[in-house]
Amino acid sequence: MGLYPQPNKWQCGPFALKHALIMLGKFVNEKRVSEIAGTTWWSGTDEIQLGRAARAYDCKMTVVRENNPLHAKRELLLTLKRGRPALLCVDNWGHWITVVGAEKGRFIYLDSSKAPVVCVASWKQLKKRWAYKELDEGDPKIVETLYDLHPVMPKFRARTKARFSLERARYLRRPENHTFATHWDEYFDDLTQICAPRTPLSQQVFPMGELLRRHGEMIKDQVAYWHGAVKREQVAKVLKNMKFVADTYDLVVKKSEEKRAIAAICINLSLWAASKYGVDEMYGSNE
Repeated sequence: MGLYPQPNKWQCGPFALKHALIMLGKFVNEKRVSEIAGTTWWSGTDEIQLGRAARAYDCKMTVVRENNPLHAKRELLLTLKRGRPALLCVDNWGHWITVVGAEKGRFIYLDSSKAPVVCVASWKQLKKRWAYKELDEGDPKIVETLYDLHPVMPKFRARTKARFSLERARYLRRPENHTFATHWDEYFDDLTQICAPRTPLSQQVFPMGELLRRHGEMIKDQVAYWHGAVKREQVAKVLKNMKFVADTYDLVVKKSEEKRAIAAICINLSLWAASKYGVDEMYGSNE
């Protein structure tokens, strides 16, 4: 349920909807989305099927059709400003992508066709992929250009939404962060047991970065100093990933739960290290 490429050529629709839901803090399995939508290998998934799947996850997927590219761009930017991801059917209506952000004239979107899934494009590049040329059945000389936009609007109150900036998108595009992106949902799930979404009423809280500034060195030392082969640098990388996800969803730590957060992070890191690098025998057989 993380950010990874689709395994075939016909499952882009369920992946695009899954990515939209990830932005709204809801993680679903693309196979289940395919089942609900009725996706098939010979015809993929159309907007009606995706709308049905969106309703199953308490969301509404509408359609906005524009002929003018500037109007289409304005509608897309307005949708993103409202905090809603948008599905676009691109490549001559042959592939679904999810636009999740815009910054400095660039658009950030999730494209499951290949790794890295997180992509950045200029308006010119996105417009070229988005435009669909439809021939008039009565007069082949008449060509209509269509830009169909499908905002995904949650009916539920999203506890937290992802904020993908250009900096974050480019970070996730690095080859060394491919595994991190693949396990995005695991990081999120673990962090929601440690942190809480920031709200307008949040008081006496601080971001994950502040927690790691205060206690990060101690956590790295403690996890690395054990009966195994994990290195401080490897622990630091996982902590950096945790901070990245927490910042993306604006998850914060309550001051009253600072010690609990330290303990939870250490336990998670110890379990990760044991699963990845193994652990030597400790304290004898306890007989």
